[in-house]
Amino acid sequence: MPSFSSANLLELAAGDDSDFAASPRRPPILPRLMADAAATGIDDAPASPVHRERRIIVTHRLPLRAAPDPSAACGFAFSWDHDAVALQLRSGLPPTAEVMHVGTLATPVDPAQHAAVSWILYDRFRCLPVFIPADLHRRFYHGFCKHYLWPLFHYLLPLSPSSLGGLPFDRSLWLSYLSANKLFADRLIELLNPDDDLVWIHDYHLLALPTFLRRRSPRVKLGFFLHSPFPSSEIFRTIPVREELLRALLNADLVGFHTFDYARHFLSSCSRLLGLDYQSKRGYIGIEYYGRTVTVKILPVGIDMGQHEFVISSPETTAKVQELQAKYKDKILMLGVDDVDLFKGIGMKLLAVEQLLEEHPRLRGRAVMVQIANPARSEGKDVQEVRDEVESISKRINERFGRPGYEPIVMINRTVQTYEKAAFYAVAECCVVNPVRDGMNLVPYQYTVCRQQSPALAEASKKSIIVVSEFVGCSPSLSGAIRVNPWNVNAVAEAINLAITMPETEKQLRHEKHYKYVSSHDVAYWAKSFDLDLQRACKDHFHRRCWGIGFGMSFRVVALAPSFRKLSVEHIASAYQKTNSRLILLDYDGTMMPQSSIDKKPSSEVISVLNGLCSDPKNVVFLVSGRGKDELGKWFAPCEKLGISAEHGYFTRWSKDAPWESCMLAADFDWKKIAEPVMRLYMEATDGSSIEPKESGLVWHHQEADPDFGSWQAKELLDHLENVLANEPVAVKRGQHIVEVNPQGISKGKVVENLLATMLNTGKPPDFVLCIGDDRSDEDMFESISSYTNNPSHPAIAEVFACTVGQKPSKAKYYLDDTVDVIKMLQGLANASAVQPPRPTQLQVSFEGSL
Repeated sequence: MPSFSSANLLELAAGDDSDFAASPRRPPILPRLMADAAATGIDDAPASPVHRERRIIVTHRLPLRAAPDPSAACGFAFSWDHDAVALQLRSGLPPTAEVMHVGTLATPVDPAQHAAVSWILYDRFRCLPVFIPADLHRRFYHGFCKHYLWPLFHYLLPLSPSSLGGLPFDRSLWLSYLSANKLFADRLIELLNPDDDLVWIHDYHLLALPTFLRRRSPRVKLGFFLHSPFPSSEIFRTIPVREELLRALLNADLVGFHTFDYARHFLSSCSRLLGLDYQSKRGYIGIEYYGRTVTVKILPVGIDMGQHEFVISSPETTAKVQELQAKYKDKILMLGVDDVDLFKGIGMKLLAVEQLLEEHPRLRGRAVMVQIANPARSEGKDVQEVRDEVESISKRINERFGRPGYEPIVMINRTVQTYEKAAFYAVAECCVVNPVRDGMNLVPYQYTVCRQQSPALAEASKKSIIVVSEFVGCSPSLSGAIRVNPWNVNAVAEAINLAITMPETEKQLRHEKHYKYVSSHDVAYWAKSFDLDLQRACKDHFHRRCWGIGFGMSFRVVALAPSFRKLSVEHIASAYQKTNSRLILLDYDGTMMPQSSIDKKPSSEVISVLNGLCSDPKNVVFLVSGRGKDELGKWFAPCEKLGISAEHGYFTRWSKDAPWESCMLAADFDWKKIAEPVMRLYMEATDGSSIEPKESGLVWHHQEADPDFGSWQAKELLDHLENVLANEPVAVKRGQHIVEVNPQGISKGKVVENLLATMLNTGKPPDFVLCIGDDRSDEDMFESISSYTNNPSHPAIAEVFACTVGQKPSKAKYYLDDTVDVIKMLQGLANASAVQPPRPTQLQVSFEGSL
């Protein structure tokens, strides 16, 4: 199927980097499934099925097992891998939905058999394989995923090429990662119906995939779940392609994490690197991103209760349990089940057992640690070093404390069948899980369920105790476990001793608490919850207009309401020329002057544009700002006919020669004596913050402070001020990087109401209103204009243009991209004005009188 994306997308992502020329190119686009069927010679290919609700699960590996079978047409016999989470989660998806899987096969397939294998897997399993050339897959998986992203996500910085496990960033490997993700997108697009299908992508192997899919279809319903840790922003920011990865995740509609810590690190990275804020609304965390709300979900995955019940009750498991009970009779059996991985902490666990036997001689000859070492998922020097370390430590402990018929450390360095693991879980009195860093780790869950459900155990034996690292994703949900710092060997040894010597009644209570949680929060619960939240996150897809912007991995989608559109000079100029009484309202900071500017004084261009607008006698032009009157009066002295409303409308003048008039809503400012000390306290405690005193109010700025700390302090200051000023006639508001205290009744919305009322009272009701602003305080102006125009008792305004700066949700119906667009548009209106001599009846009405 031809690709709808740019053929040069990866080149765009890489710029002109010469490394791309040396990177592996992807093979020709794979044929469509119907073409695959034809290639296999199958004549009875079914017609396209009637459409029904679908869920497409995308994982690095398909949840399948392949065994060589010479009798099969394609040379392999395929079956489901019941241990794969991608298969287990199907139990939580709607029973009416068709579930499909996209991913690679663990077994290499001859290119000549690609079409036949594709058809067989699609027809029998509804799986669509992604075929990645061997060299590209090695660079993608073993190069970038396992030896760059995996260590770094687990807090191992690649400080040098010889650092354990972590390789330095290699741009050619990054391009291989993109190429592999692009192949996933190409394959997925062959079956995707973006209007109806829900796509669920899993784990760090496919971080870039949301961008490739979103580019193909702006409205694709896309969820992503990260099964590994998300590192703190200090670690994540070391990745040279950090922004590309963040923007890729933000191209999903729902991003899921196991724990709040992982989600918090993601949100902090978005704040520090992209300047994005998040909000919590009715229990959901959302990030506003170019008009889309990206929802962040926190829920740990569970286990398949049905599968464990089947395994633990099987005859093979029962027989193995009895065998182990006889073998370890009169022994205290402890169990560890870990991959051979640098981060699993196997070596430190064995050192803790050595410390335990050294400090508690009574346990010698009785305590046995069985360590099941699952085969490593990666290859390299670091894996071999872990093996060597574990072998050395276990050998030393056995030589030191072992005796005939007794080995304190039993290492199982082979592939252990599922039923055999279940038997060990059922027999072990204590489970020790102490990785130094791990995404989730379901071993404690499996252990708890096997201890409860094993029919070979007496009812009195159905109790358990877990020693778990505090750096594991499952740790927060195991409230009855003994949490440890795995780096503290002495503490782990004492925790194991506590687990062994704990009273039986307490073991029972802790076990029951764990089993209640694990059984109610299984994999079906997790999948159902994620699926429902993904549907909720995508419910407004077809109520918005979407289009893509940006090149390469910077691509993102802008989603706006149907009535929200960019304000064109041509459109507004036509309306401008046809009207005779115009009101033009302009914010300053962020509208006429960029927020990033160091020098906030208006440029000569801004002064010229304002004078051009003011020279038209049909215009009433007002600058509505939160800044003080003295500062604004000095800056805009060259604009003699410009009206200024300062401090959100507390002070107003109609021209340079007119006096400043106060709304006189608050003559008593004794509340400042309460508010200023509180603000000063937060200013001194928050580096980079400042206080801006105004005649009518006080403002605490935190734009220059640390983003996270400044935001936290602003929330705390807001609550503090609201409490201490509860009985004062003031309003405490939070704006963009500010917390502001003003007298009640003061707002930019009131300014608009008063100006419209004044023009109406003088017999010159406006037939044209233009209002431009960029922040929260300007939304009050847009709301007042809307209220005025919707009031049937007011004269109709022929042309209304409420315009926000930036593509974002707003009460305005129009937007302009930035301050440059604002100046260009105003310049166009100034040029369109017919230059006429000033009329002597130009408005000079007292603002105070209008109140």
